[in-house]
Amino acid sequence: MSSDTAIKVENLSKCYQIYDHPRDFLKQIIIPRLQRLSGRKPKQFFREFWALKDISFEIKKGETVGIIGRNGCGKSTLLQMICGTLNPTSGDVQTHGRIAALLELGSGFNPEFTGRENVYLNATLLGLSREEIDARFDDIVAFADIGEFIEQPIKTYSSGMVVRLAFAVIAHVDADILVIDEALAVGDAFFTQKCMRFMRSFMKCGTVLFVSHDTGAIKNLCRSVIWLEQGRVMQQGTPKIVCERYLRAFYEAQQGKTNTTKSRSTHKKNDAFARIDQRRDFINASNLRNDLKIFEFDQDAPSFGANGAHIIDVQFLDKEGSALAWVVGGEQVTLRIKAVARDPLDAPIIGFVIKDRLGQALFGDNSYLSTVDAPLLCEPGDQIQAEFTFFMPILPAGDFSIAAAIANGTQSQHIQHHWIYDAVIFKSETSSVSTGLVGIPMVHIGITTQKNKNTRS
Repeated sequence: MSSDTAIKVENLSKCYQIYDHPRDFLKQIIIPRLQRLSGRKPKQFFREFWALKDISFEIKKGETVGIIGRNGCGKSTLLQMICGTLNPTSGDVQTHGRIAALLELGSGFNPEFTGRENVYLNATLLGLSREEIDARFDDIVAFADIGEFIEQPIKTYSSGMVVRLAFAVIAHVDADILVIDEALAVGDAFFTQKCMRFMRSFMKCGTVLFVSHDTGAIKNLCRSVIWLEQGRVMQQGTPKIVCERYLRAFYEAQQGKTNTTKSRSTHKKNDAFARIDQRRDFINASNLRNDLKIFEFDQDAPSFGANGAHIIDVQFLDKEGSALAWVVGGEQVTLRIKAVARDPLDAPIIGFVIKDRLGQALFGDNSYLSTVDAPLLCEPGDQIQAEFTFFMPILPAGDFSIAAAIANGTQSQHIQHHWIYDAVIFKSETSSVSTGLVGIPMVHIGITTQKNKNTRS
């Protein structure tokens, strides 16, 4: 293995033996042996289930790699074999450096032991000596922030408290490789933010393997993504591309194969409104004004859906309803999305998400609540239009895109008819954003000073 490689997985497979009845397990132990002794072909009393099949990839030192996939695709099995807690059926896993892992909730903890005792137990399993644990114990307790519960048995803890203590331990063992499963999903918001701050700091020099169903977090944190499906690697690549294809596959699994990836609408765009430059309404007094250059709606952008409706136009409008070629961050705009029904729809929903260049969702909304009490009824050929009026946040300089979609149903149960990933691209030319993903218009910013009365003039 190369010196700059942290994890190398080669042709890794894991097979489980599935028994239909408990007695079959006993039969498998005894009968095949007797059959072999008598020269007969041994009979098999189990079914094979391959949790992983021929998995291969390599992660360099300092990389942050995400793993996505539906439940049962083999993510947890893969992590356990990387961490050495599960033996593969075939293949090989090589790692370089100390691994700290947060896998199943409470793994590595004895529920009868106190929090203090489990800190020493868990840290010892991760390779720390008694003296090293003594020196870091106070920092671990402070990070976990569970107060006097540190002296109580783990079995009395809530799931959130278990995660706090487990993460606090792995954050203080000087690991080279950090493996995080979905366990962070049960933590409260404040502790999750603390964990994310630690992870971002760790990512500057360490290797992270991060498993989550939250594609937004994957796009935010990871440099590359591995998508597992039925125990095999479906795709490996950049977070934006892989997560978008994973999302498409997820919907196709729910509602069937789609064929709208490159479909071209025959509907002609309404050009009744001339595109104007919103900058004419403002005095160009500063080079920090947030000018957003809006490109044309791309009807051929990658998309998916059941094809019962189709997005035909996405535009920004000013207060007079004129289409905008430029938008100024902080100003009121209206986003108009038009679609055409191809099948009868009894509860259409139109929505959008604005994303940055990494595919992270910055904000978005949909029309569901506007029609929840009186759903619209649409026949084939009917045009559906949704308008969203809001104050455009101030965006950092860079490229952004709008994903637009039309579905039918409710917020939680619906058929996705057309989801177009990058319907409109726009570019933030300049910005006053000093921190964060977006900025918001300030009503007032003030700063004052008060003289010390004891200061001599």
